Amino acid sequence: MPNQASKAADWKDALFRYVSTMNEAALSRDSGVLKQIADIGQRDRLAKRMRVTIIRERRAGIKPLHSEIRTRIESHRANQAEAVADIALHAVRTFEQNGQPWQEERIDRERVKFVRMGQSWRLYAVQPLVSEWHPDVDVVIEAEPGHDRAHGTDSYKKAVAPSLPYINPNAMHNFKSRVYAGSSLGTDDGYEQVWRHAPYRRESAVAYAERWWNEPNKAYEEFAVNCTNYVSQCIFAGDIPMDYTGRRESGWWYKGRQNNVEQWSYSWAVAHALQHQLSQPRASGLRAEAVPRPDMLRLGDVICYDWDGSGRFQHNTIVTAFTPDGMPLVNANTVSSRHRYWDYRDSYAWTDRTQYRFFHITDE
Repeated sequence: MPNQASKAADWKDALFRYVSTMNEAALSRDSGVLKQIADIGQRDRLAKRMRVTIIRERRAGIKPLHSEIRTRIESHRANQAEAVADIALHAVRTFEQNGQPWQEERIDRERVKFVRMGQSWRLYAVQPLVSEWHPDVDVVIEAEPGHDRAHGTDSYKKAVAPSLPYINPNAMHNFKSRVYAGSSLGTDDGYEQVWRHAPYRRESAVAYAERWWNEPNKAYEEFAVNCTNYVSQCIFAGDIPMDYTGRRESGWWYKGRQNNVEQWSYSWAVAHALQHQLSQPRASGLRAEAVPRPDMLRLGDVICYDWDGSGRFQHNTIVTAFTPDGMPLVNANTVSSRHRYWDYRDSYAWTDRTQYRFFHITDE
């Protein structure tokens, strides 16, 4: 007779069947396969994701070639009647277009519950633990006088406070130092620094995005919703100087944790605030130009996502590669993603009201 420990571990067989079903459906593009998943809510989420991605693939001439999901159990509790586990699903998928392949990776995290049914285990419920759709911090960025927060009508104006693009050498001791020379600028601290405009090193931004797409750089704080923090780090790695103001609501900067308090601008870590920062004209520092189409972007450029068409952007990605026909592939957090197709139709957050903004980072 098997002991209680071995009985409790049998739920892993049901987990294997669940992952195998998702794998089979991802490759076959047959939504009927998903009927094997007992949780109707999860089955519907997966079916919707499959439906919209099939439409995209047919339009673009994309063919799925291979799908593999590697599963890691991050924590679990189990007894003879039920088991609950938090899992990471690392999907590695290969696609082909015009005879040329590329590979995408994504890590989804879920909480899965299994119940014992006689001598076997059955999947009972699936709860996605992270999503690209999340409420942003309700911040007002340089609000106009008379702004009515009660009605949620955020309005913005260009910052009028002095704003110098620089890196505080005392705060940024963990980072590669940079000197921006060319003209002397006074600072509020009463000393002068010398700066110059620097080119955006796109290859460095992409190399950083590739290195840290699936694990945090411990030199920075990691946020529960990390997409914009990650994109800002990538841009900074491309030698775009910080616009340090010391004020949360202006500039684009990160100073780390001091006296157990995180110090960073909203534009560094909040999705809608970064979109606002990129959309505003400025003479130096982080500058960008909005372009009308994704195929006009280059490596290291940024895509912003407004999932429900409300005018507030909840997600950001960075361009790290292209499909054979020139459409962007992106890297991102919070759902760690590498070389993911830019439109995010495979996201639980995507809706038919989703709006995008495409930003080309200025090279000089």
